[in-house]
Amino acid sequence: MAESSANALLGKRVVITRAAEQCQSLLATLRERGAQPILLPMVAFAPPDDLLALDDSLFRMREYHWVFFTSQNAVRALQERSEHLKLSLRDAVATAQIAAVGPATAEAARAAGLSIAYVAKEQHGVALAQELQAEIRGKRVLLPRSDRANHDLVETLQRLGAHVSEIVAYKTLRPASDDTRYLENILQDVPDAVLFFSPSAVHHLRELLGPQSFQNLAAKSVFAAIGTVTERALRGAGVQRLIVASDTSASAILESLADFFVHSGHSLPAGAKHQ
Repeated sequence: MAESSANALLGKRVVITRAAEQCQSLLATLRERGAQPILLPMVAFAPPDDLLALDDSLFRMREYHWVFFTSQNAVRALQERSEHLKLSLRDAVATAQIAAVGPATAEAARAAGLSIAYVAKEQHGVALAQELQAEIRGKRVLLPRSDRANHDLVETLQRLGAHVSEIVAYKTLRPASDDTRYLENILQDVPDAVLFFSPSAVHHLRELLGPQSFQNLAAKSVFAAIGTVTERALRGAGVQRLIVASDTSASAILESLADFFVHSGHSLPAGAKHQ
């Protein structure tokens, strides 16, 4: 008899490669479900080298018709910089409409006091632009994001007739510690699952482990990609066995994992695809 979904995560060792400050809710929920979460941050964040462009965009926010947030980090970066400049982010964007790439990003924006005009149905940046193409044609769009973000969204916005101002709101870095012995100790007892929330986390773990050890881990643990962009990074790294969560919320991620373990990979988890 298959184990129930409620108990599917009991005793499972789940590695989370996200930055520590971003996953407290996920850690707590995993523990509540009886799992053994292991925090292994593969990304860290820092302010951009050039703050002038970011500051200028904050002071001139009222010139934009739309602000596109493609991550919680972008929201956090604008909020923290606004506070440093003694600005109210909510007042600064009062005349702009806010679009979010998914529910987690939208929730971060609401927590910052912002009103959300639109949340993407398909949770990635290009889809967000395509879904809003009628509204953004001829409009000024501010796009604050990571220095490591790919250019697909900018190209899509421009093709759809938007006037895009892309700014680096934060830098995505490899974690400060490159202690491979620590990494090996963490992964010595093979985890049941490894969660990836960004392409940067995929690339950094692969760099630290080396391609062969990365593939060995992927063969023994199930890798879970949060979002289609991260899925592409994992597939580009040669990962074949993969869960892809369609929703970035902690509850959706855990249900995708639970369904996978219940069905042992023989049927597709709700809200995820297993290939």
